[in-house]
Amino acid sequence: MSADTVRAEAFDRQREQRGWYFYDWACSVYSTSVLTVFLGPYLTSVAKDAADADGFVHPLGIPVRAGSFFAYSVSLSVIVAVLVMPLVGAAADRSGRKKPLLGTAAYVGAAATTGMFFLDGDRYLLGGLLLIVANAAQSVAMMLYNSYLPQIASPEERDAVSSRGWAFGYAAGSLVLIANLVLYLAHDTFGVSETTAVRICLASAGLWWGAFTLIPLSRLRDRRCGPRTEPTAPGFRQLAATVRHMRRHPLTLSFLLAYLVYNDGIQTVISQASVYGSEELGLGQSTLIAAVLLVQVLAVVGALGMGRLARTYGAKRTILGSLVAWTVTLAAGYFLPAGAPVWFFVLAAGIGLVLGGSQALSRSLFSHLVPPGKEAEYFSAYEMSDRGMSWLGPLLFGITYQLTGSYRDAIISLVAFFVIGFVLLARVPVRRAIGDAGNPVPERI
Repeated sequence: MSADTVRAEAFDRQREQRGWYFYDWACSVYSTSVLTVFLGPYLTSVAKDAADADGFVHPLGIPVRAGSFFAYSVSLSVIVAVLVMPLVGAAADRSGRKKPLLGTAAYVGAAATTGMFFLDGDRYLLGGLLLIVANAAQSVAMMLYNSYLPQIASPEERDAVSSRGWAFGYAAGSLVLIANLVLYLAHDTFGVSETTAVRICLASAGLWWGAFTLIPLSRLRDRRCGPRTEPTAPGFRQLAATVRHMRRHPLTLSFLLAYLVYNDGIQTVISQASVYGSEELGLGQSTLIAAVLLVQVLAVVGALGMGRLARTYGAKRTILGSLVAWTVTLAAGYFLPAGAPVWFFVLAAGIGLVLGGSQALSRSLFSHLVPPGKEAEYFSAYEMSDRGMSWLGPLLFGITYQLTGSYRDAIISLVAFFVIGFVLLARVPVRRAIGDAGNPVPERI
């Protein structure tokens, strides 16, 4: 192969990688502005406006407490995603046509999010439907997006490429969240009501998602994997078929189990930190929103910094180090004094610095453990671990609080996920796992 050909291939690969980063830039605003900040409280208020005298709404004739409607909608969206992801993943691997499927999922999600502008009055059913569609579409699109990683980056590049993708996402989330908070906090200045400001914030996330998705769709390319004879089975049958295939690669499954455990801890910290701050530490809503923004900003630094550490120490060791850092951060959180925003911001800073890197390097490490031609199918299982299986942490958090009456005890109980995840990951021989999957083993992993 000539030097000119090598340079041309490297240029094409880098161009495709830059396009890939922009899907994280496009879709992360949905997770930050819609799911984390605005939609939960707003949809709950809409449901309460539609509730009867006893505080219940009745979707499809089923009595549901208005305050639980958002949580139930999120849970239903996860069920839909679990049914759809294995089907789409198997179809993508069989046909080699990931890009049309990614575009379809992304624009379905973006359209549903943009449609949230019309969520007003007592239209709680519309809100629930749009949330289910958007959340499920986001999960499917992220599964397809992640599955590109082994195809667009060499083994030596993947830690850095994955980390840059996460950094792009957190940067976009921070930028849009700042603009949304300016509109929301100064809505009178802009001549709109608080309700209208929230609806604009929700819809703007969908417009951003759709607009910037054009960049990865213009640069990513499909790769034919050869003819496949096995049909795509329906729903859970396809998921069962994927799991059966993964059993041929027990070391890949061992990593996925470790990831499921420590990621459950990560997701629980993210979802319960604001509850800890408001209920145990007595902090106001403005402090909590500022802390969310701080996490977003520092997650960019953390993702890039840990990507560089992985080049020196390897992805596995860096992830193990991040799990130690998570444990130390939670232990420090246990001792935070009430009514002291500065120390809560210190805690948020610690979370932000390890959040992006631990997620980015987990994704890149898993990409080495996927057999060639099975990328989308295996990443459907990975995505379900990331989004659909994180229920045990909140359950432990809730039970601990119920038994002790202390959110401090509840937050420290989550240390168990990082300790167990550390032990499980440390036991995975990643070099042998990569070789067993049929992939080249990087010099440093």
